[in-house]
Amino acid sequence: MCGIVGYVGGQSALDVVIAGLKRLEYRGYDSAGVAVLADGGLASAKKAGKLVNLEKALVEGPLPSGNTGIGHTRWATHGGPTDANAHPHADNAGRVAVVHNGIIENFAALRAELTDRGHDLLSETDTEVVAHLLAEAFSSCGELAESMRQVCGRLEGAFTLVAVHADEPDVVVGARRNSPLVVGVGDGESFLASDVAAFIAHTRSAIELGQDQVVELRRDGVTVTDFDGAPADVRAYHIDWDASAAEKGGYDYFMLKEIAEQPKAVADTLLGRIDAEGSLTLDEVRIPSRVLRAADKVVVVACGTAFHAGLIAKYAIEHWTRVPCEVELASEFRYRDPILNTRTLVIAISQSGETMDTLMALRHARDQGATVLAICNTNGSTIPRESDAVLYTHAGPEVAVASTKAFLTQLVACYLVALYLGQLRGTKFGDEIRAVIRDLSRISHEVERVLETMEPVRELARSLADKRTVLFLGRHVGHPVALEGALKLKELAYMHAEGFAAGELKHGPIALIEEDLPVVIVVPSPRGRSVLHDKIVSNIQEIRARGARTIVIAEEGDEAVVPYADHLIRVPVTPTLLQPLVSTVPLQVFACELATARGNEVDQPRNLAKSVTVE
Repeated sequence: MCGIVGYVGGQSALDVVIAGLKRLEYRGYDSAGVAVLADGGLASAKKAGKLVNLEKALVEGPLPSGNTGIGHTRWATHGGPTDANAHPHADNAGRVAVVHNGIIENFAALRAELTDRGHDLLSETDTEVVAHLLAEAFSSCGELAESMRQVCGRLEGAFTLVAVHADEPDVVVGARRNSPLVVGVGDGESFLASDVAAFIAHTRSAIELGQDQVVELRRDGVTVTDFDGAPADVRAYHIDWDASAAEKGGYDYFMLKEIAEQPKAVADTLLGRIDAEGSLTLDEVRIPSRVLRAADKVVVVACGTAFHAGLIAKYAIEHWTRVPCEVELASEFRYRDPILNTRTLVIAISQSGETMDTLMALRHARDQGATVLAICNTNGSTIPRESDAVLYTHAGPEVAVASTKAFLTQLVACYLVALYLGQLRGTKFGDEIRAVIRDLSRISHEVERVLETMEPVRELARSLADKRTVLFLGRHVGHPVALEGALKLKELAYMHAEGFAAGELKHGPIALIEEDLPVVIVVPSPRGRSVLHDKIVSNIQEIRARGARTIVIAEEGDEAVVPYADHLIRVPVTPTLLQPLVSTVPLQVFACELATARGNEVDQPRNLAKSVTVE
C-alpha cells in the first residue's frame, strides 16, 4: 500500500523524494511526510491528507537542503490519518527517522517496554516504536545498518522499513519482510522505493531485495545482508520501460490512458510466445514438462479483478485440458484447509506481485508440495520470486487503482497457460492450438475496434450518473465479466452494483428488478453457445417486462437481442472463450465515465490502494 522513497546522492534529496512520492500516489494513502539529513541534523515535515498539503507546508516552512532523505505516503492502520500519525517517525532526540509499510504485530508489547524505559511516544502508530528501538541500538553499536538488523530480529509481522540517522549523513538503510522494497542503482547515487516507478526517471538499473534482508545505501553502492548480518545474494535487473510510460500522456486520468493502451498491452503479452509457424512457445515457464503432464488438478488463487480473470481461466483450462480447475479467493484459501499435493498446479495471479493474501496462499500451497506458477506484471516482485515459475504479462506500469489493462493481459496469460497445458498433455491437436493462437493474435485489433466505438457508452454513463444501483448479468464466461463490470462500478462510482449468473435471476435477484433500474447483460455468442444465448434472451425479456432499462452487450450480427435492448453495445465476433477480451472493455469505459460524471477521483478511489500488502 504505502509509498516509500529513500535517496542518497548528489541531488537535492527533497526534490528526488517528493517527485518519487508523486509517482507512487496511485498506491493509495491518507498522509505524507519527508525527512532530510542536513547540517549535522535531521529535519522533517509531514501532513495529513494528500501530497499537495505537504508541498504547501514545505513552501511555508522550507527544510534545509541535503543530499540524503526519505519520504512516505501512509495508509492509516494504527491510528487515524493525522499529522502526528504521519510518517516519518523520530526518536525523542530527533536523530533517527523511519518510515514503514506493513503491520508490526507485537508493537503493543514493544511500546510498553519503551514506555517503561522512559521513552515518550507521541503517536498512535506501530511504526514509532521502531524509531525508538533504532535509537537505542545505535547508541550501542554506532551503525545504522547493524541497528536495523538488531531491531528487525525483535519485530513480528510484515514490514518494510527505511531509516536515516543524523550521525550517518550519507547512509540510508532499508529492510523488508513480506512487503515490497526495491533498490535503484545510479551513477553516484542510490535509491530505495516500494516501486521502481519512484526512481525510473533517474535509473533503470534495479536490484531485488529478498525476504528478511537489510540494505545499506551509499552514493557509491549498496550492501545487502540477511537479518543475521551474513552477505546476501541479490539479483540485478534492467527495468524495461521508461519514465514516459508512467505519465498520463495527455489523458485526464491514468485509467483513460491505460484503457487506451490495452490493444498494445494484449499484443505485448503475446510477443515472443508464438513461433514463426504459429505454435506456442513458453520456454520461460521452467516447470518440467513431466510435472505439468502429471498434474491432476489446477487451482487458481487471486483477489479482486485477478480473481475474475481466474474464473474465466477455469473455463479455458477445463475445456482445453480436461483437468479439473478450482478458483479460490486467496484471502480464504489457506484457512479452509484445501486439498493439495505434489500433483496440484497452483496458478497465482497478481498485477503487483505483492498482494499479501495471494502471497500467503502460494506459500501455503508450496508447503503442501504443490507446484506454483505466477502470472504477474511486475518484474522482481515477491510472488514471482517465491513461485516455481512465472509468466509475465508485459502490460507496462498500471497506475490507476482500478485495474484495466492488467486484467486483459492476465486473461491472455491464462489462455496461454491453458493452451500450453493442452499442448503438453495432448488434449489439443497442434492445428487446434494454432487456430486459437491465430484468434488471440487478432484480439488486439478487435479491442482497438471496440475502443473506437465507445462514445455512445460514455453518453449512456453520463445519463445514469444519478442512479443508485446497476445490476450486471452474464452466462458462461460472461458471468465473470458481469462480476468485473460490477466491481469497476463499485470501485469508481461508489454505487451499489452486483453481478449475477443470469440463470440465477429467477432464484432471487429478480426481486430487485424495478422500473427504470439499469441492468447490463453480457450476451454469449449465438454461434458458440446457442442454448445459453436463447436462455439469456429470455432473461432480457423478463427484465424488460418489469420496467428495467436493459443495456445489452452483444456481438455484431446478433439480431435476436435487438427488440429487447434499450441500449445496445456491439462488440466484434470472437470465439466464445475469448469474448471477455472485448466485452469487458465497454464496462471499463462505462465505469470510468460514470465516476467522472459523479465528480469522483478516478485514479485514486476512496479507501482503496493499488497494492494490498497486508492480510
